[in-house]
Amino acid sequence: MPPLTATRPPATSAPVQRRAPGRRRRPKPFPAGQRTILSPHQLDSPWGRRIYWLVLVSTVLLFTAVFVFPLYWMVTGAMKSGEEFARIPPTYIPSSFSLDGYRQAWTLMNLDRFLLNTVQYAAGAWAFTLAFDVAAAYALSKLRPMFGNVILLGMLATLMIPPTVILLPAYLTVKDVPIVRLDLLNTPWAIWLPAVANGFNIFLLKRFFDSIPSALLEAAQVDGASPLRILWSIVLPVSRPILGVVSIFTVVNVWRDFAWPLLVLQDPEKMTISVGIASLRANMPQTTMTAALVIASIPTIVVFFLFQRHIMAGLTAGGLKG
Repeated sequence: MPPLTATRPPATSAPVQRRAPGRRRRPKPFPAGQRTILSPHQLDSPWGRRIYWLVLVSTVLLFTAVFVFPLYWMVTGAMKSGEEFARIPPTYIPSSFSLDGYRQAWTLMNLDRFLLNTVQYAAGAWAFTLAFDVAAAYALSKLRPMFGNVILLGMLATLMIPPTVILLPAYLTVKDVPIVRLDLLNTPWAIWLPAVANGFNIFLLKRFFDSIPSALLEAAQVDGASPLRILWSIVLPVSRPILGVVSIFTVVNVWRDFAWPLLVLQDPEKMTISVGIASLRANMPQTTMTAALVIASIPTIVVFFLFQRHIMAGLTAGGLKG
């Protein structure tokens, strides 16, 4: 008789819970305090998702078309012939794409000289703005001079005055600078100095510097760092977003400004791109003028696309990221 052996019962797996056919998962409720037009149940349904994506895509496409269409109209308008450009109703797509308008604008209007002048003015304004506005904002924020709040209030008060109101006083000041008695007309200083005196840029920089913890600067002072060393080695490295924003604002304002360069730069050899195009508009066809405007707007568009992420980052970021 064979010996009896103990046998282990076969292992059984845990029962798998399956959803019944046709049973849908209950949508997660929204956090308390949030109210929406559609409930989570409606958004989770097939028709709710379709309507949601339809509305989202339609809205994005609509706003994109509103902002992009003027650029498209300007670029394609320079590719039309003179008869097609003046046709009513207008044609949205040129019958034949031609770059003759761009060639004529570049050769006949001397855009290379105007572009070089504008680059010089924008670069100088950018350099002086970072040098003086950063120093002023750092002094008001961290050094706390006597009557600092009064000085800041006076700077902010200048933002309440329309720019056209101060054109004449600014022109008289540039024509005969007080104390030194210098005439800055037809010189780059007539563009650079007013660009530096910008209360809005100083206010943005000061607000960003205020968000930098004082403990960080006090630790540097304990190590023997001077205020200038603290500005160069600590404040500026963590302030790159707001420096990018101020740089974009300064360059774009100088590039697109028209009234002020028209007053202070009367020499045709020293005009900016906007003033130069306006001075030659009487003798140029409409297609050539449109092509010149396209060429003049390309640098600012490129600058915006390269540094667009700095705009919101500089306006919302804090002094430290941890």
